[in-house]
Amino acid sequence: MTVNSTRGGFVRGKLAPSFFVILWSTGFIGAKLGLPYVGPMTFLALRFALVAAFMTPVALLSGSVWPRDAKTIGHVALVGILMQFLFLGGVFVGIAHGVPAGTSALIVGIQPLLTAALAALALDERVRPLQWAGLGLGLLGLLLVVANPAMLEPERLRGAGFTVLALMGITIGTLYQKRYAVGVDLRVTVFIQNFVAAVAMTAAALVFEQHTVQWDPHFLFPLGWLVLAVSIGASTLLFYLIRHGAASSVSSLFYLTPGVTALFAFVLFGEALSVAAFLGMGIAAAGVGAVNSR
Repeated sequence: MTVNSTRGGFVRGKLAPSFFVILWSTGFIGAKLGLPYVGPMTFLALRFALVAAFMTPVALLSGSVWPRDAKTIGHVALVGILMQFLFLGGVFVGIAHGVPAGTSALIVGIQPLLTAALAALALDERVRPLQWAGLGLGLLGLLLVVANPAMLEPERLRGAGFTVLALMGITIGTLYQKRYAVGVDLRVTVFIQNFVAAVAMTAAALVFEQHTVQWDPHFLFPLGWLVLAVSIGASTLLFYLIRHGAASSVSSLFYLTPGVTALFAFVLFGEALSVAAFLGMGIAAAGVGAVNSR
């Protein structure tokens, strides 16, 4: 029992968070890689539908425990609307309007501050003074990185508005998942949420887009990566971490994703990193350490 307990603690405390940060960060990169070939809503409708199709046999044939009442299924579906449809929809539409991948990750990275404040009210989680200080450091670090005059362009400002909408979706979704849907089988959770999001995003794409797709290999790769590595891999890790940790501590991991995303964006797209950006990332990382301190 001691060995298993130690191993489980290492997975929850070190391995799972590290993999989550890396995989989650690539989601912003995959969006930028694929959007030249398809509209953002059509892109996401395909992604959600493929994830739901992939998870159907997994959820049905692997011994998953399904919710026995419609109320629980409704809770899981609502989290899907918040954390898939609203969050990812806002991120993808924002990037389509010119918001850089790194900046998009930074705006969403404010989430831990909102989550910690709301968790103290909605979930009765105790947030210690050191953790509040860490959350403040994280916010300061994000402000240093996101301070960019190029974001004042009208098109990018509209995109930033959609990204803020995404921020609200992931914040509320994290808290709602923690309170109402934490006991549901992860395989079933991923299936239900992506199925509901696929239906909602398909309807949105039919209304707002021409739903045309350029089936180019440069589009198929990011689509496949987002389905397997991010929607299935990173999302499952996120739900696992939410189940085993306080909402405020888990959400503080989002402070690390902007720096990782910015590094990927610099290598792949040439998005420059200023001295202030590097300083901000360091401050944000220090904030994560304070939030997760015991």
